[in-house]
Amino acid sequence: MGKTQYVVIGLGRFGTSVAKTLYSLGNDILAIDKEEDMVQEISESDTHAVQLDATDENSLRSIGIKNFDVAVVTIGSNIQASTMVTLLLKEMGVGYIVAKAQNELHAKVLYKIGADRVVLPEKDMGVRVAHNLLSANILDYIELSPDYSIAEMVVPKEWKGKSLKELDIRAKYGINIMAIKKGEKVKVAPAGEDSIEEGDIIVAIGSSDKLNKIENMTRE
Repeated sequence: MGKTQYVVIGLGRFGTSVAKTLYSLGNDILAIDKEEDMVQEISESDTHAVQLDATDENSLRSIGIKNFDVAVVTIGSNIQASTMVTLLLKEMGVGYIVAKAQNELHAKVLYKIGADRVVLPEKDMGVRVAHNLLSANILDYIELSPDYSIAEMVVPKEWKGKSLKELDIRAKYGINIMAIKKGEKVKVAPAGEDSIEEGDIIVAIGSSDKLNKIENMTRE
């Protein structure tokens, strides 16, 4: 089996973060947006990106969209475009589709036309509560695909007082830190010199089993 092929459509803050992180973890990733400046910005981080209108069927065919295993559709603010893109991806044979929804009605439509997972901030509050009941250390959890998830969790005590560079989290634990929350302050895309302190919350992306191992460390 070859590597999972990911395509991220819509390069807002969430889409860009997902695309960059999947790429940094060594995955084959293509990022798409119709705005040239968005494509240019993410291309500077070596992430493969193309400018095209994903609602155009011919444009999607031209990049071989049917060869992608997982699509993440993050154009949640434009319901019509989001719905059209999700429908086209399904019709063209993309294996697993994650889509961001604007509201519950939008979510229902996305599921009906073939989305495998819909991310809906208001609805996902329920998921957050459920995970809190199961573990006080998992604050939020979003499944991006059968292989990858994003988890928001408290940090293990043994990480206290160490920088990301010292911890070498990607190499040692197989996950990537997307953000560090320190009280009301949030550091997005933290640098190697940024340190972890007790009480900090991390937003991490990685395989479910790797994230579970970190979560188990927080219980110790």
